[in-house]
Amino acid sequence: QVQLVESGGGLVQAGGSLRLSCTASGSIFRIGNMAWYRQAPGKQRELVATITSGAITNYIDSVKGRFTIFRDNAKKMVYLQMNSLKPEDTAVYYCNADAGVFGTFTLTNYWGQGIQVTVSS
Repeated sequence: QVQLVESGGGLVQAGGSLRLSCTASGSIFRIGNMAWYRQAPGKQRELVATITSGAITNYIDSVKGRFTIFRDNAKKMVYLQMNSLKPEDTAVYYCNADAGVFGTFTLTNYWGQGIQVTVSS
């Protein structure tokens, strides 16, 4: 099995920055696409940013120019650098990854437990 653990969340004032990290562990032989999602109170979970194994990135419009997703394949980590944060960025942020474990030949989708990001006005 694969575990995804997020870190780096917290409380920040509007205009500030945070960097989220997500570490994958387990008997991993390959990690494919990785992503960050978020879910604000009373709202559906939404995809924030994605990055392929070849480092191709994509973002939702509301974070373009402010957030950057990047990964370190050797460390099995994905990051989300969040700048110019706004109160509407307040949410629980989830790490997501497609990963394969030794002994299998397919990738399975995994989720982290989520981490709170709160932006005060």
